[in-house]
Amino acid sequence: MDAIDSVFDPLREFSKDSVRLVKRCHKPDRKGRCSYRYRFRGDGIRWLLRQAHLHPNQQHHRWIGLALASLKAPFQALPSFSSSPRTSFPPTPRIHISRRNPYFNFSVRAQMESSDGSAATATSIEPVEEVLKIKEWEVGMFQNEVAASQGIRIRRRPPTGPPLHYVGPFEFRLQNEGNTLRNILEEIVWNKDVEVSKFKERKPLVVVKKDLDNAPPARDFIGALRAANERTGLPGLIAEVKKASPSRGILREDFDPVEIAQAYEKGGAACLSVLTDEKYFKGSFENLEAIRKAGVKCPLLCKEFIIDAWQLYYARSKGADAVLLIAAVLPDLDIKYMVKICKLLGLTALVEVHDEREFDRVLGIEGIELIGINNRNLETFELDISITKKLLEGERGKIIREKNIITVGESGLFTPDDIAYVQEAGVKAVLVGESVVKQSDPGKGISNLFGKDITQS
Repeated sequence: MDAIDSVFDPLREFSKDSVRLVKRCHKPDRKGRCSYRYRFRGDGIRWLLRQAHLHPNQQHHRWIGLALASLKAPFQALPSFSSSPRTSFPPTPRIHISRRNPYFNFSVRAQMESSDGSAATATSIEPVEEVLKIKEWEVGMFQNEVAASQGIRIRRRPPTGPPLHYVGPFEFRLQNEGNTLRNILEEIVWNKDVEVSKFKERKPLVVVKKDLDNAPPARDFIGALRAANERTGLPGLIAEVKKASPSRGILREDFDPVEIAQAYEKGGAACLSVLTDEKYFKGSFENLEAIRKAGVKCPLLCKEFIIDAWQLYYARSKGADAVLLIAAVLPDLDIKYMVKICKLLGLTALVEVHDEREFDRVLGIEGIELIGINNRNLETFELDISITKKLLEGERGKIIREKNIITVGESGLFTPDDIAYVQEAGVKAVLVGESVVKQSDPGKGISNLFGKDITQS
């Protein structure tokens, strides 16, 4: 197998041998630079791999553009999980399969392939040896198209561009179906996309990675939940440090995150969930960092709307022990990629689902140890705690037990009867916020929630 064959080998491995080479051609230019084109067929999808302007003697690293065709879809450039690639041989920003079919447009995401055959991502100022290496290819496709194909209704960004446009000092709002928000979750995701882009400009990944050297060691989030469950015979509690929510508004005016966290720990919480979204939940990473520095021993979940791998590094640098990944927002490949990074960083990934399709998607992804079942529909904010029981019945519950996955019941839990209901359904942990954070004594609120003092069990 030559060097070029090794480029698509990880893709074949990733797709479980369902990808086969259809066409291959070499076309060196006058300067001896090579341009390689491949077409693949796999699972009924046409793949194109193009390596642009590769000098034959540059075998240490190569920049690859990998793209997936989307029929009759408008072109939209995708940002990489990392910053722009550093190379003098940039990938083609737009590729067409054939001149005969103008409807096949592409969005390309660049990656680097190192000499050991692994794919890698890097920022513009990172040395090659410092980049994050992964063994599977991150396939660049229209994010909204990928999501829709997997039943995800939340669009990552407006498909026709943002509604606001600026001409000199004037602001114009061009409203159409493509840039009109469908629900609150989509609004949060679109806002988060802009927010994270600004964060990454101010603090590139290479800087965040350096901050990891001073981050406190990651603690065993799953181990803490298992220990609490075994000790009390009740679901391990993840108590939420939350000031507000879009559905309920301000939950607690006298909000002191450290004081609340300490009360939770004293009341028997196994782990804590700390909201870090500022615009919609009045949270912050400063709250997360302050709780960790205050000496709270409970492992901390960074409750954030994760859409970019940069956020994982940032959360870890601020003291997080676990992060939330929402299946209603993230396509399968993003979840796989982020779970891999979480393991490299020592983070626990709590992957959240709400319906059967999301649950089935997540159960098919290797490496997931913690699944949260949200009884609240994040699109409509409707609440139904029977969702937990419905998803854990039958074959899905059997798979959960076989894989030894911990399931977490989330939202709508206010009484001991609610806790008993989801425990009977099969959960080993619960994530609770509103019912305890609104209490003047959150520790006592925990006792009321479980119907007993869980610190003495």
